[in-house]
Amino acid sequence: MSSQAGTSEPASRTSDGRTPVADRIRERIRKARGRFRANDNIAAWIEDGELDLLREEVAEKMEAVLRALVIDTQSDHNTRDSARRVAKMYLTEVFAGRYGKQPPVTEFPNVGRLNELMIVGPIMVRSACSHHLCPIIGRVWVGVMPNEHSALIGLSKYARLVEWVMSRPQIQEEAITELAELLLDKMQPDGLAVVMEADHYCMKWRGVKDADSKMTNSIMRGSFLKNPDLRREFLSLLAGRMK
Repeated sequence: MSSQAGTSEPASRTSDGRTPVADRIRERIRKARGRFRANDNIAAWIEDGELDLLREEVAEKMEAVLRALVIDTQSDHNTRDSARRVAKMYLTEVFAGRYGKQPPVTEFPNVGRLNELMIVGPIMVRSACSHHLCPIIGRVWVGVMPNEHSALIGLSKYARLVEWVMSRPQIQEEAITELAELLLDKMQPDGLAVVMEADHYCMKWRGVKDADSKMTNSIMRGSFLKNPDLRREFLSLLAGRMK
């Protein structure tokens, strides 16, 4: 929820004369000086019942896209309900991290005063490239160096937070940065590391159509950044798991 982005657009109207729900949500975000970039979560500005209305609007627009692509959605039984299915897929599945609130995560005190390296992963990642909306499929590993004051979270909660951050259109570099900041805020560890390895279908499915290329990148914070021995230990433990 950063600084305001975009300028005012002319108000549109639905067939019954109402302002489309997408425009109403957008206007709320602008008034709050918020942001609605592809990888932003906008759940705070969506009111009860509006997600269903938004899904109907997206289905209508998607129907128009299919018509513009000269795809018969009337007599072709395979595409008759495609617009509705695609709208549901975007809002409740592949882009759900934009529209849903952060999943609840119970935090536990570090009663045992754990201060040794913990590694969680691989966690399956399903995301989408914000340039072409093509799939990004990969794996994430999280390294945590807790201290006696750190909050600990359950193993399944890492997966839930990863899914929430990743199920948005974005680029990989920004995605793991956001994930790292979220985990740092929740756990307050001495150090945190995130590594992501993924296949990008904007390269496999289109463009150069390179079937073997992957992207791997990492984020290091705190003691992982300052202590080369800790960083080396973390990366060496990951080496065998990434094959």
